[in-house]
Amino acid sequence: MRWFVTVGGRTIEVDLGAEGVEVEGAPVTPDLAQVEGTDLRSLILDGVSHRILAERRQDGRWEIHLRGRRWEAEAVDERTRAIREMAAGSGLPQGPRPIRAPMPGLVVKVEVEVGDAVEAGQGVAIVEAMKMENELRAEAPGVVARIHVSPGQAVEKDQVLIDLRAPAAAGEGA
Repeated sequence: MRWFVTVGGRTIEVDLGAEGVEVEGAPVTPDLAQVEGTDLRSLILDGVSHRILAERRQDGRWEIHLRGRRWEAEAVDERTRAIREMAAGSGLPQGPRPIRAPMPGLVVKVEVEVGDAVEAGQGVAIVEAMKMENELRAEAPGVVARIHVSPGQAVEKDQVLIDLRAPAAAGEGA
């Protein structure tokens, strides 16, 4: 089965077949095991061991922590990807998603103000959780519509921190 895994704005093709696993057409030898009762996973990839914290969010995406860095990831199969591509061409509204707290924590800094234009991948807020600072980034270009939090505020997992709206098209007013 073919999967499309998007991490940090980059989509990687993964084939899981009877002959083995291929990533971007290259064969790999993975061994993945979940530590029972936790979100921690042990991944051995081509003989190299990795400890990964992987939490599935309510929106179906994953939050991945590896070597002190945080990424959002999503894996979709061929059918889901094709449906999304058809919907994207249908004229249905597409736009930036709200920035949500990845886990319970404390807002350390809000890096934007209402009305600011943001680019995909731009940092918009920093939340401290589990003694680590996590910079939350915009997934798509947008404009900050509303900020729901302030520094020092405690937040819950999946709480909306910042609402974004689609940027005005060329020639339109803001």
